[in-house]
Amino acid sequence: MAAPRILITNDDGIHAPGILLLERVAATFSDDVWVVAPETEQSGAAHSLSLANPIRMREAGPQRYAIQGTPTDCVVIACNHLLKTRPPDLLLSGVNRGLNLAEDIIYSGTVAAAMEGTLLGIKSIAMSQCFPPGSPVPWETAERHLPRVLKHLMDVSLPKGVLVNVNFPAVSPEEVTGLRVTRQGVRTKLEIRADDRIDARGFPYFWLKFHREVVDPWSDSDLAAIEANAVSVTPLHLDLTNHQTIPALRKALAEIRLDGLAS
Repeated sequence: MAAPRILITNDDGIHAPGILLLERVAATFSDDVWVVAPETEQSGAAHSLSLANPIRMREAGPQRYAIQGTPTDCVVIACNHLLKTRPPDLLLSGVNRGLNLAEDIIYSGTVAAAMEGTLLGIKSIAMSQCFPPGSPVPWETAERHLPRVLKHLMDVSLPKGVLVNVNFPAVSPEEVTGLRVTRQGVRTKLEIRADDRIDARGFPYFWLKFHREVVDPWSDSDLAAIEANAVSVTPLHLDLTNHQTIPALRKALAEIRLDGLAS
């Protein structure tokens, strides 16, 4: 049986510590590992495509390519150009520097790359390593526990349109309390603030930053798992429909006739 073809990408850039970690782990499962990742950091790129700019590619080593574009660009180019004759069996995105929990998923380039893989029919897993602000990233936690988590996830058959989002807690490997299969959490407050500053030449500029309040009502959420120092494994799906609201909308809009005769 042939080894699985594994595609690795991220949103922190091709030289980021997390992607190098992921390469080492993936190499223990297959000798057919490809890395196609952004040339520079693309955090917060979400599911964006470079439609108005040319996308350039640089060979960075054997089966390693740097793309001047977004994480989604990387997946598209990998699957439609580099690996066109034999698509990947598995897409791994990460390991991201920082958490991707709750509403973070909306902005995450790491999760978006896994979403694009899922859209292309590839089994896809996003991975992130949490860390306290201002403290070193405990990469050793992901490196210790990722192989076992990945081994079992590779054996799971996912439904069409479903991907997996994995977060490792901000503690040492020995302090991890276990693993929880979770739901996407909801924070009581999430803001993006624009911090306005003046550069050395007197021109204004801005830094965007998150302000989060991590209060979550669900004990089975990804936020609760990380708070308890457990690895969080969350299944996500591409269907954004709120099915519970459909009956109410149908009732509210039932009398509208869009035939030029408003009722």
